[in-house]
Amino acid sequence: MINKIDKNSERQVRHKRVRTKVSGTAERPRLCVYRSLSQIYAQIIDDKAGVTLVSCSTLDKDVKALCQGKTKSEQAKIVGQTIAKRALDKKISEVVFDRGGYIYIGRVQALADGAREAGLSF
Repeated sequence: MINKIDKNSERQVRHKRVRTKVSGTAERPRLCVYRSLSQIYAQIIDDKAGVTLVSCSTLDKDVKALCQGKTKSEQAKIVGQTIAKRALDKKISEVVFDRGGYIYIGRVQALADGAREAGLSF
């Protein structure tokens, strides 16, 4: 019998492996990305204090209006730009990028590019 590979459990293993090396501080918090089948979520987290400083997703009211009729990659770019603006409002300019075990391509890359264009550096 053929066993199907569980891609999400493999992603979680990759994410745990990366998280042993990547953590956010107050000076340089962690930008964490999670993507589901239809949505994308991003958080800026201070791991030392265990606090989420800024969050954004395609389900936020102001972002949802901007994402109407756009592709998923375009939506991810909007989320990246929005989280960067919110972070800059809280005086956060540098972050550590945590891709969440996903391959750096497509929506994850679009979110990172959008955040960089809006002024966030990592």
